[in-house]
Amino acid sequence: MRDDGRESDNVEDRRGSGGGLGGLPIGRGGLGLGAIAIAFVASWLLGVNPMTVLNLLSGGEGLSSQVQAPAQAPPAGDKQARFVSVVLADTEDVWRDIFKQAGSQYREPKLVLFTGQTPTACGTGQTASGPFYCPGDEKVYIDLRFYQMLQDRFKAPGDFAQAYVIAHEVGHHIQKLVGITDKVEAMRNRMSESQFNPISVRMELQADCYAGVWANHAQKMRNILDAGDIEEAMQAAGAVGDDNIQMATQGTVVPERFTHGSSEQRVQWFNVGIRSGDIKQCNTFQARN
Repeated sequence: MRDDGRESDNVEDRRGSGGGLGGLPIGRGGLGLGAIAIAFVASWLLGVNPMTVLNLLSGGEGLSSQVQAPAQAPPAGDKQARFVSVVLADTEDVWRDIFKQAGSQYREPKLVLFTGQTPTACGTGQTASGPFYCPGDEKVYIDLRFYQMLQDRFKAPGDFAQAYVIAHEVGHHIQKLVGITDKVEAMRNRMSESQFNPISVRMELQADCYAGVWANHAQKMRNILDAGDIEEAMQAAGAVGDDNIQMATQGTVVPERFTHGSSEQRVQWFNVGIRSGDIKQCNTFQARN
């Protein structure tokens, strides 16, 4: 993927403001790196609260608090930070244009780089949660070490696979702006966890479709794609399907506990978005299956 575009002004760099894993016990009597890796993936991909996972694995011990340093821009020589900044700028350009064509104005989200843990309007954000979007402050949060895990553990390398992760989280921001998030949260309050899981799946698949819509328009606007980029994104979408994650973490697949969709579904809906470039085609809530 081309990374020679403009960088977004909406990136906050909080890395190093708390250090490491925020006092998480590691080794004898605490959590090993393998357990942390499981919590890292499970919380983001299975919709599990990272604090719940970490508390279960550590026997009830939580993460210590940290003091947030003032937000700042990433250093100029940080290539990985520059890459996510360029991707975020691409999403800004695409969604600004789509909203304008619909007679509306796009409100840009912030993207926060952090390590360990960081305060958010949705509670304390954890490395273990992986990349996530908080509708309360309209910010995307990411610990860039997630990309190494995406490559090493789930065999989904490549810069466009990384771009897909950002675009998916921005997709949740689109849901917030158009009112879908509020409607879904209202439904959550009236349902049990098992009843809500299928709704959660449809919401996540819609964010995948929105990521595809972004890629379609970004290619037309700036010719961002290199050979193999689409395959990278498809591989990443498939790698983070609930069935794949469940099999990797617990050795069995339990469809009724899906919260993000199967590998096949995630690839399918990303494909719908990138082929059509039409946000109207992303109505996963009315899809029969």
